[in-house]
Amino acid sequence: MFSRAFRVRSNTAIKGSDRRKLRTDVAAAFPHLSAEQLAEFIPNKEELNVIKIYSHKGEAVTVYMNHRNPILFEIEKALYPTVYTLWVYPDLLPAFSTWPPVLQKLAGGADLMLPGVVVPSSGFPQVERGSLCAVTLLGNRAPVAVAVATMSTAEMLAAGMKGKGFAVLHTYMDHLWEYGDKSCPPTLAPLVTDSAEKESAGDEEEMERKEPVISFSTDPLQHVAVGDLSLKERDSCAVLMGTEELEESRAAEMAQDANAEVQREAEDSRTPQEQMDALFNQCFFHALKCKVKKSDLPLLTSTFLRSHMFSCCPAGQQLDIKKSSYKKFSKFLQCMQQQQILQVKELNKGVESIVEVDWKHPDIKAFAVPEGFSSASASQDHKSEDREQAYHAPEIIPLYAVSTKMIPLFQESGHRKGSILSSSEVRNIIINYVKTNELVDETNKNFVRVNTILCDCLLDKSEQDEISKLKWDDLLSRCLERLQPLHQVTFFGQEPIVRKGNIEPIDITVAQRSSNKKVTIIKNLELYGLDPQCVANILQQKVQASATITPVPGTKDRVQVQIQGNQIHHLAKMLLEEYQLPRKYIQGLEKAPKLGRKK
Repeated sequence: MFSRAFRVRSNTAIKGSDRRKLRTDVAAAFPHLSAEQLAEFIPNKEELNVIKIYSHKGEAVTVYMNHRNPILFEIEKALYPTVYTLWVYPDLLPAFSTWPPVLQKLAGGADLMLPGVVVPSSGFPQVERGSLCAVTLLGNRAPVAVAVATMSTAEMLAAGMKGKGFAVLHTYMDHLWEYGDKSCPPTLAPLVTDSAEKESAGDEEEMERKEPVISFSTDPLQHVAVGDLSLKERDSCAVLMGTEELEESRAAEMAQDANAEVQREAEDSRTPQEQMDALFNQCFFHALKCKVKKSDLPLLTSTFLRSHMFSCCPAGQQLDIKKSSYKKFSKFLQCMQQQQILQVKELNKGVESIVEVDWKHPDIKAFAVPEGFSSASASQDHKSEDREQAYHAPEIIPLYAVSTKMIPLFQESGHRKGSILSSSEVRNIIINYVKTNELVDETNKNFVRVNTILCDCLLDKSEQDEISKLKWDDLLSRCLERLQPLHQVTFFGQEPIVRKGNIEPIDITVAQRSSNKKVTIIKNLELYGLDPQCVANILQQKVQASATITPVPGTKDRVQVQIQGNQIHHLAKMLLEEYQLPRKYIQGLEKAPKLGRKK
């Protein structure tokens, strides 16, 4: 919950009555606390504050502070202790141990999987599903996490210690811990049970009764040099030291295996939506850290997704925004913008660009490039370039909005001002209106009689006294002309975008510069998801001529591609054949130089 930064809403002091109520709530939530411990936990005179925060997911959380440290947090009227509190009262909650390497995963937002839980010889504490538990590291009783059990103890054992065991709420080293004095966990020796003590005492007596083969204990090894020992003593020393090293290496291997299994279990337990969210986050930070440079900004969001994030996707996986919780790439970027990682602006009408990136942001600095990319990046360069160059022409659909003048004609079908319709929907509405009102001319069914509503909506004032019938085609074309034009653009892998007006075509012109030199100028590439800089680079390589990016005169943020010579033939081949853009969206192809025999 606190693996990412949260937003503080308010910070107020706790007064007498509120303090007494809090003490009552704490006593009810944690009945094991004695009266003395309760008075120490919620003191009468020391400063206590309550802070209202929002987590990165928008959840409202109340945090109670004693001096500089958070001691409790409250979610939906349920109280939970922080690690600072559990270090003072380590036995407040039933505890389960895990391997030290697992802590990093928990602090990163992962839940605790059962393969990562160490089974003690004395057995697990008995808990029920939903019980509040503490998580400790092997060898230290100081808790490092607060979690809720997703199974009872019996269910954990019945499941063969597989699956998710605990939903982690808060950990040492997360952002809630960072809100305090950032102290480290104390070292608390594990509790030894009576039976274990008796067993160890019996072992010691048995060892004393046995005659040792070599008459020295392990204690002298701490201050006797190995070179001063006899051959047998050296061998025995080597055996002892080798045994200790072997035990340490086995423990390390077990921790690594448990850590790997925990990660696999965590990945398996996530829903497909959560896995896609994690994949988008991974590719996003990978692209910002390794692909995008400051000189690339401003960068079209569609280009960032297609050319940078797609190339960071691991082999065998595919980014699909519709399968994520965001549903739209713009919402994903909006979430990243709220975390102040980057800034997105609409530089062109309906086209968003990344204008600023905070490369010093902790999340970018902390991101580690997945294994396989850093080592194999050189061998995958060509594949990445192929994927970056992939371009899919957007799907463009003309739409229409009901204007004020046309409301009487469309209100019978349940549409209001601003209702968005396709041309086929407009056609069906008009046909149904004519048939419902019996306006088809009886003598010639190719004509429609004009009633009062059709007259007011479709005829000019000068035509109202002269025209009493309209052909079907004329009726429909007049209707479309009087509706507000819109268009819908769907880029590959993104949700459709509806914009006002008709889409501007890619405008190609040939201008003459000094010394009678000609240049080809291309505008409006961004509207079709094409990066002007990328187009300029490709054209420059193809025609071996200088290509530059210049501002569009009279605009602030729009740019155009300018390349030496009349390059419309090459440009037409690239746009029509390679990029598969429809000819109707390209203006100026007729200005290509005529090919003829040289005289």
